[in-house]
Amino acid sequence: MKQHSTIENLEVIYEDNHIIAINKKAGDIVQGDQTGDEPLSEVVKKYIAKKYNKPGAVFLGVVHRLDRPTTGVIIFARTTKALTRLNKAFAEKNTSKTYWAMISEKPPKDQDTLIHYLVRNQKQNKSYAHPKEVTDSKKASLSYKLLQKLDNFSLLEIDLHTGRHHQIRAQLNKIGCSIKGDLKYGAKRSNPNGGIHLHARKLTLMHPVKKEPLTFIAPPPKDSLWDVVSK
Repeated sequence: MKQHSTIENLEVIYEDNHIIAINKKAGDIVQGDQTGDEPLSEVVKKYIAKKYNKPGAVFLGVVHRLDRPTTGVIIFARTTKALTRLNKAFAEKNTSKTYWAMISEKPPKDQDTLIHYLVRNQKQNKSYAHPKEVTDSKKASLSYKLLQKLDNFSLLEIDLHTGRHHQIRAQLNKIGCSIKGDLKYGAKRSNPNGGIHLHARKLTLMHPVKKEPLTFIAPPPKDSLWDVVSK
C-alpha cells in the first residue's frame, strides 16, 4: 500500500479531551498486526504527544476497525472512561455507520436490504456469504441505495446493521457487485495505491462524556473517480 497516515498528513476530523476522529487512508492498519507495519493508533499517539507536548506515554483506545484498504472515518478514545463507554455503545449498536462504495456493476435494484450468513475463513482472511444459515455462519445485514450512476461505475450508499468481517465486500460480491479495486472480492483489477473504493463516509454516535449527539463526515480520497461525486 503506497498511502498511509503520518503525523504530517494525518487528517483529523474532530478532537477533544476524550475522543479523536480521523479520516483513515487506504494503507493504514488500525491496530498492530503480524506485518509489523506502524498502525494508525501509533501515528495518532505521536500526533497527540507532539501537539500537546506530552512527555510520558499517551493513552489511546481502539474502539472499532476498518479494513486496511478501506478509507474513511474512524474514532479513537483518549481516556479510559471514553473507551469503556464507546465500547459499550458499539457493542449495543448505539452508533450509526454509513459507507460509500464505488462498484463496477449496476446493482440488481436501486435500493435494497441484503441479509446473508457469513462464514469467515481465517487462513484466507476472507468471508463467504450464504443465502441461508450454515455451520459457523453469522447473520449479516445492510441496506443500500444507488446514489449516482457514472459512465462505468455506480456509487452506493450503505447503512450497516451488523458489523461482520469484510461484510460489505462479501455481501456486495454475492449479488454480483464488486467494489472497484477489490481483487479479493471479485474486482477485475487492483487500484494503483492498493486500496479499494470503499469509504466510511459517516459515523453518528453519542459523545461518551458530554452526552451530545455527534456526526462525523469524512471526505473521500482525492482521485479521478471520487472527485466526480459530490463531496
